[in-house]
Amino acid sequence: MYLLAIDWIFIIEKLVLIAAIVTLSMVVAMYATYGERKVAAFIQDRIGPNRAGPFGLLQPLADGGKLFFKEEIIPLASSKFLFILGPLLAMVTALLTSAVIPWGSSMNIGSRVVPLQVADVNIGILYVFGVVSLGVYGIMLGGWASNNKFSLLAAIRGASQMVSYELAMGLSLIAVLMLTGSLQMSVIVGEQYNAVWNIVYQPIGFIIFFICALAETNRTPFDLPEAENELNFGYHQEYSSMKLGFYLFAEYINMFISGVIMATLYFGGYDIPFVNEANLAQHIGENWVALLTFLTLMAKALFFVFVFMWIRWTIPRFRFDQLMHLGWKRLIPLALLNMVITALVILWLKK
Repeated sequence: MYLLAIDWIFIIEKLVLIAAIVTLSMVVAMYATYGERKVAAFIQDRIGPNRAGPFGLLQPLADGGKLFFKEEIIPLASSKFLFILGPLLAMVTALLTSAVIPWGSSMNIGSRVVPLQVADVNIGILYVFGVVSLGVYGIMLGGWASNNKFSLLAAIRGASQMVSYELAMGLSLIAVLMLTGSLQMSVIVGEQYNAVWNIVYQPIGFIIFFICALAETNRTPFDLPEAENELNFGYHQEYSSMKLGFYLFAEYINMFISGVIMATLYFGGYDIPFVNEANLAQHIGENWVALLTFLTLMAKALFFVFVFMWIRWTIPRFRFDQLMHLGWKRLIPLALLNMVITALVILWLKK
């Protein structure tokens, strides 16, 4: 009976953590739309949203309500089941990537040590790449099931783009895995904890990973699947109501999770810079340190979200041939060269 009670406590802990992470991702995605408008307004010398609540802070709620209450239209010529499955798959894959991310140091609740991580699997980063690779099916299903030639063209663009840039992203990551010797996300963070962050050893790898993250999340200058002035509205042109909302939310969740993953791989994860967390815990307690580490990771991730937005309103879109040329003829060779140099340096240091 005691072991059974422990199992139930463990399950409850994980369910609460999952609910908290999903809620956090949704809230960040919701207010990222507000942040995007404010960043765009600042860059373009405008005010931005300012009427729905103080400083326009209720604008995301108004947008969500509009999407929720809009008429839902399913085209007669569409494949209904796949038409519905597309946005659901995009949303689910966006949320699943957060399962293996360590969101902070462990908390002490009663006599239990509760890690702020849903699943600490030994193939954590491989799991992330596997789930991300499924996201392309959400785009393809949405474009194909709509039975609209513009949607299909955008979906083909998106699929080819994501497949192409996944290669360079994976190759850039191999150099980090060489340094840490593990695919486990907690180990990757632990190697940087109160030590030198991976960005110092892998600046080129980080730049490649960052560029590929822009392409994987369909952000400017890689927003070819949603090129409004070329494709009307991209692969989700025929969608309305919350199905369209799911696609839009999935993009912002992917952007947020990409920022968290980049912070985890290259910027120490939840490590507080210039602070020894063990000494700090003796003064303020481990639970407060866990909260501070979580806020530190959030600050790093939100900084990357801001940079994504800054780039969108600054840099023009690539042509599709330029996009493919950059991915196949520049980033992949550069990632391979970075991987070989990293391997040679590691071998030389071990002599």
